[in-house]
Amino acid sequence: TVTNMGTFGSLFGTPIINQPQVGILGIGAIKKRVMVVEDDNIAIRSMVYINHAYDHRVVDGSLGGMFLQRVVKYLEEFKP
Repeated sequence: TVTNMGTFGSLFGTPIINQPQVGILGIGAIKKRVMVVEDDNIAIRSMVYINHAYDHRVVDGSLGGMFLQRVVKYLEEFKP
């Protein structure tokens, strides 16, 4: 399941799993932030907080972490 807590401007939140689902991906509001990028340069980038809640009885913590890492990788490498 995916929930968008950023709809009303929230940066992040704590999504609650609805049974019988075993996981939920929470996405906050996209905001521009100052970031240090390659070669210690400073740039303005669009940033978002993403969290993943899952039922540990079904999903192992390492698999949940790998899933979230993969989602972040896809978003960072996205080319419109």
